[in-house]
Amino acid sequence: MAAKEPEIIRDKDQMRKWSRAMRSQGKTIGLVPTMGYLHAGHVSLIREAHNHSDVIVVSIYVNPGQFSPSEDLFTYPSDFHGDIQKLRAVPGGVDIVFNPHNLYDYGINPNYTNTSTSSSNGEGVKLESCVEEKGLGHGTWVRVERLEKGMCGKSRPVFFKGVATVVTKLFNIVEPDVALFGKKDYQQLRIIQRMVRDLDFSIRVIGYEVVRESDGLAMSSRNVRLSPEEREKALSINKSLSRARFFAEKGQISCKELTDLVIQAINEAGGRVDYAEIVDQDSLETVEDIRSPVVFCVAAWFGKVRLIDNMEIRV
Repeated sequence: MAAKEPEIIRDKDQMRKWSRAMRSQGKTIGLVPTMGYLHAGHVSLIREAHNHSDVIVVSIYVNPGQFSPSEDLFTYPSDFHGDIQKLRAVPGGVDIVFNPHNLYDYGINPNYTNTSTSSSNGEGVKLESCVEEKGLGHGTWVRVERLEKGMCGKSRPVFFKGVATVVTKLFNIVEPDVALFGKKDYQQLRIIQRMVRDLDFSIRVIGYEVVRESDGLAMSSRNVRLSPEEREKALSINKSLSRARFFAEKGQISCKELTDLVIQAINEAGGRVDYAEIVDQDSLETVEDIRSPVVFCVAAWFGKVRLIDNMEIRV
């Protein structure tokens, strides 16, 4: 079977026009939002999207709004040509790759891209994100306030408002019927689902299971930045989460004992834990004992790379 060549669209109005033409033909649209540097986890989302829609749009856009000036926006891995090669090989293919140059209005110069890596704009004003917010630039943000407070929201206070805002933009431009997100970013998934509910988007948001490497490491575009030694040490995340789930299913319901187990395992492997929390699957509120479906969420540093992972637990 010949590979399907996706059409590349970079203009917002052209993207919206294509989507409306598809809908006029009675076709349903599936969207898989990505920041590129695609891996098998992204491919699994695309394959699943084929089960829920007639045509598939994959967005590739590294969103500056979810990075603070001190974070790794400008070292985030990118390989657009390689991404297109991978999309050609996806069973069923991809119809559109939406690859906009920029989704934010910076006011004076529409082609301006903020390349500052410092924590201020040169005038002593601290910037919250890599999107310039002063003057006539971008000034509207979407927040899901309660769900964004914990876990990743503690150490990355800019992140989820940037995610919710750019996903809102993508939803307004692509106008999909279905959107697919991976459960590896569990807090992000729940925030997007709550946002869609609260703002009455007519979009079904589907969460797909964590996709792992053969050794158990959760697939991530950041894995490429791990040294071989760091990558081996990072396996402690999945191994300790699996052990905690085993004990929980055997009747250990104390969250403190389970989190201590995971923290100790990661520390002994040479990692640095950002957080390890057991939370309710819907509210993301921390729980003391496991008496209903929960998810064990972890973020940890190995070298200069921050990895996240999670494991759902049902007892």
